[in-house]
Amino acid sequence: MAKHKLKKDYLVVKQNALNEMRSKEMTVQELRLFSVYLSKINPKDPKTKVVRFPLNDFLAIMELKEPNILYFKGVAEKLLRKPIFVPTERGGFDAFNLFSRFRLDADEDGEWYVDINATDEALPLLFGFQGRFFKYKLWNTLRLKGKNQYRMYEVLKQNERIGNKIISVPDLKSMLGIDENEYPEFKHFKQSVLEPCRKALSELTDISYTYEIHSKKGRKIYELKFTIIKNMDYVDQLSLDNFINMDGENTIHGEHQRIDISVLDNGLNEIGEQSQSETSPIYEERINFLREACDNEFSREEMVVIYSIMQQRVPYIHASEMKSHDFLRHKYREFLLSSKKTEIKNRYSYFKRMVEVGDTLHENH
Repeated sequence: MAKHKLKKDYLVVKQNALNEMRSKEMTVQELRLFSVYLSKINPKDPKTKVVRFPLNDFLAIMELKEPNILYFKGVAEKLLRKPIFVPTERGGFDAFNLFSRFRLDADEDGEWYVDINATDEALPLLFGFQGRFFKYKLWNTLRLKGKNQYRMYEVLKQNERIGNKIISVPDLKSMLGIDENEYPEFKHFKQSVLEPCRKALSELTDISYTYEIHSKKGRKIYELKFTIIKNMDYVDQLSLDNFINMDGENTIHGEHQRIDISVLDNGLNEIGEQSQSETSPIYEERINFLREACDNEFSREEMVVIYSIMQQRVPYIHASEMKSHDFLRHKYREFLLSSKKTEIKNRYSYFKRMVEVGDTLHENH
């Protein structure tokens, strides 16, 4: 089991084939967790496939403010259902999950931890690969807040040595985890994805980029050429230890990180009300997840209001995290289309009214 302590210069080593796979279903917190996992294994030794996270580390990585057994069960369920699709030589694919086990427990000293284990099928993608891989220092991704930013960094970092990358817009969307039909107009893709990612990478990581149109199909922009530049103006490097301690609420106090099991068990006895409480970690996780459905355009406070409206207007959807996400994603696409046709002075108010209309397609069900 990998037990070494994370340091500022710990490396994430990632096989190109793994990096080029679609990651639509992973949140930014899960992407971060996977990077930390990769930084703690030895890619030459499959025996290190089980990685132990001290609970403080896990809470900070997943942006969870307090321990709760119900939340951990939800996280475990999600992580154990993360299929990846490996293309075969004849055009088919092989699908399997990345992780096989999630264990939350305390050791003999009362220190709580999370163990994560990779599936046997995933081992060739994580260990023993020869050539066709890239690496980066973990600190580069710790400050990135959006899934698009995270994946854009990894896509371009893979090609840093070459210095440029020509990629079609559909392929880029796929690698970022964006549906092909999202942002049908290039100007919206540029406004919502390319420019925010460029700004974030320039300010927070060791690379930056420029891009230009490389080819068109008819009048539609088809390929982009990215020029990848070594960035000397990034902010100070951030170790995982510093990341964990950035928010005091993420720290579990106590000499040996001891946690009263009754705190963890509390979620089992209050599944109904606590899952909807605005102070619960489950609630915060859902709000962050729903913000991603709207490309993080709206603030946490604005999303709380929208979520409250959903409770009243679409309760049959509100009860499911994925259905809530899909509902908001659908509404946000409509919102983007509307913004193309008319000038919207207050985007939040306009979108809030769209949510208030509800889901006319399902209201009779």
